Amino acid sequence: MTLMTGLANDMLFATVPALGFALLFNVPSRALKYCALGGALGHGSRYLLLDAGMPIEWATFFAATLIGLLGWHWARRFLAHPKVFTVAAVVPMIPGVYAYKAMIALVEISQHGYTPELWGSLVANVIKAMFIVAGLAIGLAMPGLLFYRRRPLV
Repeated sequence: MTLMTGLANDMLFATVPALGFALLFNVPSRALKYCALGGALGHGSRYLLLDAGMPIEWATFFAATLIGLLGWHWARRFLAHPKVFTVAAVVPMIPGVYAYKAMIALVEISQHGYTPELWGSLVANVIKAMFIVAGLAIGLAMPGLLFYRRRPLV
């Protein structure tokens, strides 16, 4: 699969959960297309950064920062709260696979007993999921940290 085909596929399938969660969160109908676009652009930018060799934690952080900046821009443009645009757009990047693998390792440890391989899998997947979630949270907070300050940066 070529890069452009993979990117288009990734962006298309990222719009589905972003739009679904926007509907679940009762986002106004005029903002639905921006939620879907934010999800597609965020997940697409993460796909490109991962393809360039960046670790998933940093790629998620930069993609969430992009979503946060887009949400901040759209919020100022359409006089809405930035969370209207950003929360649903970030949902496709939640690390469900790593959390699932960690839970599977935990269940296997509880059923079959401790092995170093299972413990290593549990710890690695929990830490990776935590760093991805931290990247999402800090990335979404970046516009607030940069633009809504009461004091100058220096």
